[in-house]
Amino acid sequence: MCRLRVLVASVAVLAAATIGLAPAAAGRSNHPVPYNFAAGLVAAATQPGSSPPGSNDWECTPGAAHPNPVVLVHGTFGNMTASWQALAPLLANRGYCVFALDYGGEAGSQTKATGDVPTSAAQLGAFVDEVLAATGASKVDIVGHSQGGMMPRWYIKFLGGAETVGTLVGLSPSNHGTTLFGLATLAGKLPGGTGAFGGSCPACEQQFAGSEFLATLNAGGDTVPGPTYTVIQTRYDEVVTPYHSAFLSGPAVTNITLQHRCGLDLADHLAIIYDRVALHHVVNALDPAHATPAPCTLVLPGVGG
Repeated sequence: MCRLRVLVASVAVLAAATIGLAPAAAGRSNHPVPYNFAAGLVAAATQPGSSPPGSNDWECTPGAAHPNPVVLVHGTFGNMTASWQALAPLLANRGYCVFALDYGGEAGSQTKATGDVPTSAAQLGAFVDEVLAATGASKVDIVGHSQGGMMPRWYIKFLGGAETVGTLVGLSPSNHGTTLFGLATLAGKLPGGTGAFGGSCPACEQQFAGSEFLATLNAGGDTVPGPTYTVIQTRYDEVVTPYHSAFLSGPAVTNITLQHRCGLDLADHLAIIYDRVALHHVVNALDPAHATPAPCTLVLPGVGG
């Protein structure tokens, strides 16, 4: 507990400094946008289970500019609080209705997304139904990280999501699996991850390259007609390995390697969800008609920029 307090205190200083460098975009709200994973760790430690800023306003009504609510889906061992302190406010500031969920974990635990992936996909489907009912929208867009970028494909392919998802954006998604080493690396980087790794993590085994689950998911092609797909990946991903296994094949697919657009970007698997360059690509994927060139700044792995 003492070590955790020291960690929280340390990253709080870094997060506060980063927040000051990131003015929010104009829009319905004016939330700070901290481009730093430290902000997620602080929020998860001090406000566990809380919705990210700008998200889960069940009175939100989508406007004509952004008619699809955006659902944010975190990755293995993660949770919505730690994952979306940057992207949720960034999108809310731009006028999106933003929603986020926790899934695939025990109630009261911050270590989520360890349960059976098809079961988690059903939880996502139920959440999407709630979002559509509350907002009156006909479709949502989904942005997911790691397992959260892959798992929605099960919902789309097998649980009716092809009718309710307009765009799926994956940040370092585990679309074609990873290695045991990759998942062990991830477990060691997140609080509580090592305790869930192994027999208590069905999702881990399902994400191993060559698993029966992935064979079923990818049989007959990576995509289905209807949604558009964007994958945003870093060549420095040490969890989804090899990094290009994240990419999809098929129509209506855009695959982006951060370093092809910005050679200075050294973001890794976790840093990508707080990376200014990657999140700009997310914004472009959600609103391609108004896409703009992504910035190119030096981003250190594990930090964000």
